[in-house]
Amino acid sequence: MLDRRAQLLLKTLIERYQTDGQPVGSRTLSKYSGLELSPASIRNVMADLEEMGLIASPHTSAGRVPTPKGYRLFVDTLLTVEPLESAQTERLQGQIHADEPQRVLSTAASLLSNLSHFAGVVLVPRRSSLFRQVEFLRLSDRRVLMIIVTPQGDVQNRILVTEREYSPAQLTEAANYINQHFAGLDHEQIRVRLQHELASLSADITGLMQQAVEAGSKALTEEVEPVVISGERNLVGIAELSDNMDRLRRLFDLFEQKTGLLQLLDASSRAEGVQIFIGGESELVPMDQVSVVVAPYEVDGRIVGTLGVIGPTRMAYERVIPIVDITARLVSSALSHQG
Repeated sequence: MLDRRAQLLLKTLIERYQTDGQPVGSRTLSKYSGLELSPASIRNVMADLEEMGLIASPHTSAGRVPTPKGYRLFVDTLLTVEPLESAQTERLQGQIHADEPQRVLSTAASLLSNLSHFAGVVLVPRRSSLFRQVEFLRLSDRRVLMIIVTPQGDVQNRILVTEREYSPAQLTEAANYINQHFAGLDHEQIRVRLQHELASLSADITGLMQQAVEAGSKALTEEVEPVVISGERNLVGIAELSDNMDRLRRLFDLFEQKTGLLQLLDASSRAEGVQIFIGGESELVPMDQVSVVVAPYEVDGRIVGTLGVIGPTRMAYERVIPIVDITARLVSSALSHQG
């Protein structure tokens, strides 16, 4: 446990380092901490903090920098989260509204990046193989647009090239039949039922029904990009990430391969509220200079994905945490109020 004096000096050191990105010396701490301590007393406290592994001394400087362990103590016990500025809240509310899920998620990633000035990431929900509703629109004599809506509100469009013409009334009849008898079933169940029921259907629309089921099955089982990432280039301008080419390469490998990121976001969706992974804590993003702030989002009360910000360990957590928290709430609201 740290006494109040050590806590205040650690907090001051981290806040100065977040602002300036430079190792912090005893003179700076004396100036900004508000403590009436001699430089010798401050050096003694810093030596204790260093021994505890909370701060470290870079070889090139007399100052100190926080370690991931120091940041963890700071975030858990010393941090005061600032409410988001009303202009930022309004910007989020103005741009995240009920829309196609894919658009909501890419907008969220972009806003997370723009507001934090780091990288915004969103784990996309696994696509459902079920559908909520199907609609057919006649495009021309033998071309029909099939619109499929999943239970999550995701919309897929497919153009069917049919062997014969269908009237608008026949298309409506086929859509009504599918919606009434097959909504909520997966494609294997639909195929089995369709084989048994084709005999009782009007011969005119059986071909269309079979074609629709095949096309729908393909549309809903196609792979979607599992993670939406925005603003990763923002990280190139951060000295402690870009001054080491190997470190920068590892960071961009993380974005490109996505496996570790995907596992981290997936694991985070099983917890409630904002989570913070500092430095190499998560093992899935094993870099001391990188932190991840994430929160799950929901559709109708069920957690379906995670979103957050990836940035340097010296990010201003008190600013980033509310940005992530409010974005998750707004995305949950937008996706739950779909059509």
